[in-house]
This record gives sequence, C-alpha cells and structure tokens, in this order.
Amino acid sequence: MQHSERSETTLGEVPDANGQESVSALLSTSNVSELPIDIRRALKEGMAKLRAAKVPSHTLAAELLLMHALGRDRTSLYTHPEALLETADADKYFALIARRASGEPTQYIIGKQEFWGLEFEVTPAVLIPRPETEHVMEVALARLGPRGLKIHMHTGLPRDKLRVVDVGTGSGCLAISLAYELPHAEVLATDISAPSLEVARRNATRHAVADRIRFLQMDLLESLGQQPGSFDLIVSNPPYVASDEADQLQREVRDHEPREALFGGPTGVEIYARLIEQAAALLRSGGILVLELGYNSAEHVRAILTEAKGWTNVSFTNDLAGISRVASADRISENISAILS
Repeated sequence: MQHSERSETTLGEVPDANGQESVSALLSTSNVSELPIDIRRALKEGMAKLRAAKVPSHTLAAELLLMHALGRDRTSLYTHPEALLETADADKYFALIARRASGEPTQYIIGKQEFWGLEFEVTPAVLIPRPETEHVMEVALARLGPRGLKIHMHTGLPRDKLRVVDVGTGSGCLAISLAYELPHAEVLATDISAPSLEVARRNATRHAVADRIRFLQMDLLESLGQQPGSFDLIVSNPPYVASDEADQLQREVRDHEPREALFGGPTGVEIYARLIEQAAALLRSGGILVLELGYNSAEHVRAILTEAKGWTNVSFTNDLAGISRVASADRISENISAILS
C-alpha cells in the first residue's frame, strides 16, 4: 500500500529547543556516534546524508531506517525526539544509512514491505511489491463480483471453491492477498525461482493462509497443462522490462532486484503471448485473466487478446499516473467463441 499522506513537517525538521544549528554542521560525518546524539539529530543527519546521495524519498527512508535500528514505531520517534541513542544503536543506524546511500533499497535493508494492508518479508530474491500491483488485486476482485463471496447472498449456501493461480509469485503478495480476501479460494502460486518460493512460503505462514496455497516451481504455467479448463482466476505480474532498457532503471532496481523478475526479453513484451496462450488452456469458461502491464505494452497485449479466440470483455485499467497498468479478460468456450464470431 502507499504510505499515507503526512504533514510536511517531519521529525527531522523539528527545531532544537535551543535553536542550535543543523546537526550536519555539528557532527563529524566519520564518527557521528562518538557524541551523544538524540533521535531528532540522528534523523536530521540521516536525511542529510541520503539527500546528498540523491536518494528518492530520503525523509521517509531515514525514518524507516531509524525505526528499524531502534525497534520503535514512528509515533515513538515523534513522542520522544530528545531521547539519546545508545552508541551501538547510533552505529547501527548510520551503517544502514550508508547502505541506503549506496543504492540498496530500504525494503531490502529492513526486510519488509507493505502490500494490500499486509506486511511481507522481502529479500533480494524477490521483487519488491509496488503500489501499482494493487491494481491487479482491485481488478481481480471487481471482476469476480459475487463469486468472490464465500456464500450465495440469496440462499446463504456456500459457494464452490474458487481455483486461483498467481504466475510468477515472487514474495507471494498477490497469491497471499487473494487468499486473505477470498476465504473459499484454493491458490496455486508458481515461480521459476526456488529462493523466491521460500520467501513466499514464509509470508503465507505469517498471514495464516499457507494451508490454502500450493507453491510450485515452474516456468509460467507450463507444468499445469494436465489441468485444462479447471481454474477460475489467473493473475500475474510478469517480467516486462525490456532488456535493453536496463540503464534507464533506477539504480535501486537495476543493481539490486532480481533480473529474472524484471526483464521480459529484448522488448519486454515477449512473455505475454506465451502466458496468455497457457492461461487460455487452463481457465474454465467464465474464468478471468488479470495481467499487470509494462509501460507501452497495452496495445501489444490488446492485439494478442483480440486476435486469439476465446476471450471477451477485454479491458484495460489505468494506474494513478494515467498509464495502462492492468489488462483483464474473460475466457469463453471455443464453441461460444465460434458462434459469436
């Protein structure tokens, strides 16, 4: 989830009671922790170092790293800005600041990221969950409509189990969030990377849905061919960055996130045709496909879904920046498709 809006005044900008000059001018950059330093000054110094390193959202990063180093929440930092740091805590904090200044993502340093209101463990083995991927959740749940409810509202009788697949699960953020929202769903989560599946399994256990998710190591959906027409929903945030655009990525992404989760081929769209073809065979009639899109890939995906038989209600959803971020479509049987054509 995106972080909530906050006041422009941050803890690091709270003036000292004595009106002293900034901590950057008072403390040595080589041995900041040798002097007694309180939370307010530590945060100011951390912000200054990250700002000098041109780190995006340097204020938020400094706060998150200090919270992690001290084992405190943000409210505690604001409530006790005058509290002095132990030398070990100060050393730990500024070591974390140095790692972030070098380009290592905050999420990997603190080992977690929020998605869909849930906290997920993240390591360099998995892509960091992003707010844009929450649009996949929104579209999937909206497309399911009443099928997403555990019982029939008119009769009170339980619905049949939903069979869901998350392709390229990574941290498991989509699979786990769907299992969390859909208590009558049985979820398969696939990934080509064994280390990422280990992270996803731990996240499923953390959120008490491990008993309804099977994690399978495979390339896309290739090992599920023996289950044609048996799934209700397939979602995916596939690799979609063009390999020749690596130098255009932020260093945090290019140098630290797993390449196999980022790059989809020379143009970035190569994976969609194979994924859509496999999904077509596995979805039952009325089943739903929801895919996250890379920049400028919407028309390519639209062409695939339009030209292929058996898809209807093809639509595209924009993100908050107005970019087509999610493609979705319903599967219909070949017989119905032939009649409609």
